[in-house]
Amino acid sequence: MTFLYTPLLYLFLPILLIRLFWRGLRNPDYWRRWGERFGFIRPAEAPTDVWIHAVSVGEVRAAEPLVNELLARAGTLRVLVTTMTPTGSAQVHRSFGDRVTHCYVPYDYPAAVNRFLDRARPRLAVFMETEIWPNIIRRCSRRAIPLLFANVRLSEKSFLRYQRVAGFMGPVLRLASGFAVQTHEDAERLVCLGAREESVRVTGSIKFEVRLAASLNEVAKVLRREWGADRPVWIAASTHEGEDELVLQVFEKLRTRHPRLLLVLVPRHPERFAAVARTCRRADFNTALRSEAGGKLADEVDIFIGDSMGELTLFYAASDVAFVGGSLVPVGGHNVLEPCALGVPVVFGTQMFNFQEIVRRTLARQAGVQVADAEGLRQAVDGYLGDANLRFKAGEAGKAFVAENRGALQKTLRTLEDYLPELNVQRN
Repeated sequence: MTFLYTPLLYLFLPILLIRLFWRGLRNPDYWRRWGERFGFIRPAEAPTDVWIHAVSVGEVRAAEPLVNELLARAGTLRVLVTTMTPTGSAQVHRSFGDRVTHCYVPYDYPAAVNRFLDRARPRLAVFMETEIWPNIIRRCSRRAIPLLFANVRLSEKSFLRYQRVAGFMGPVLRLASGFAVQTHEDAERLVCLGAREESVRVTGSIKFEVRLAASLNEVAKVLRREWGADRPVWIAASTHEGEDELVLQVFEKLRTRHPRLLLVLVPRHPERFAAVARTCRRADFNTALRSEAGGKLADEVDIFIGDSMGELTLFYAASDVAFVGGSLVPVGGHNVLEPCALGVPVVFGTQMFNFQEIVRRTLARQAGVQVADAEGLRQAVDGYLGDANLRFKAGEAGKAFVAENRGALQKTLRTLEDYLPELNVQRN
């Protein structure tokens, strides 16, 4: 299997290029900067201290506390953040501005990886979650570049998939310098796949390190007044294809009990914004888009489409109840900790296999509700909207849950200190 990997990768190159072109039809940013995907990046003037790879928006946001702490500890640190998607690229610029450099990660072709490493010259590589690229790992090992995996989660589904090629994955995983994993189950699965036991540390999830802007509550109050201070607000966030229609069905039923209910609908992918807005209008809902609405929202507006980037936290903060998408379709779910940290009750479906431990603990703390279908979603949202006391208790439980589980960031940093001594400083 090992000797077949790279030839097969080259065999699939035409398909890869066709896929890039096809995705560009929906998001033209995929047609730009192709050279970076093959290692043709601008050569660094000096070696990169830390190269952090985060696939897309979710991983970039998970990396925010880590990057911010790295920059705070060593202000002259040169940090490169790579992503796979244009939306991830945009999130890097929103989150960090010019404090870091950004480019797309090279595809896992040996020549592309070598070209990238020659130009970036990283001293340390940190991959967020479980982005396992064998040629990148091998070439970092050959160049004595420590490569760590941070905030690793390995769902049972991913574990079973990797287990089919354990003979191939084991030697690759043993080349990594270390793994900072979220749970003991993740650690056991990695070791079972072949990772060195001494290289795996349980640090918890960095996603608990939710830091909210001091001005967020005030800005959210202003937005809520623009939406209508006396209107109940339900946000359906990070929805995927197949979920929007279910949300609209539920919304229609909820309006019989909550006639002034406002639905804030935020599709996961920007290329779907326009299509979702058309779906809402075809269903005869008065629909406004964030990009078009200015000032106070008209009272007759039924649905507000959050077609902007970087404002999801604000939308959560201005809402009464949150449904976190990617969970009623087989996507694996999205992070429920942000609305929890804001004191907003969360509802999510059963397809949360990427967040199993967080889901278990959210339910145990009664900070949210898991549902199996559209009717369950209706009942859960209706329950929260109709009972302010229940809403308050769930919100407070969510805030306490997040606060009590912080600490993964410092544990992860202690792992990085072994490879970057300048990080090992006492903070005032």
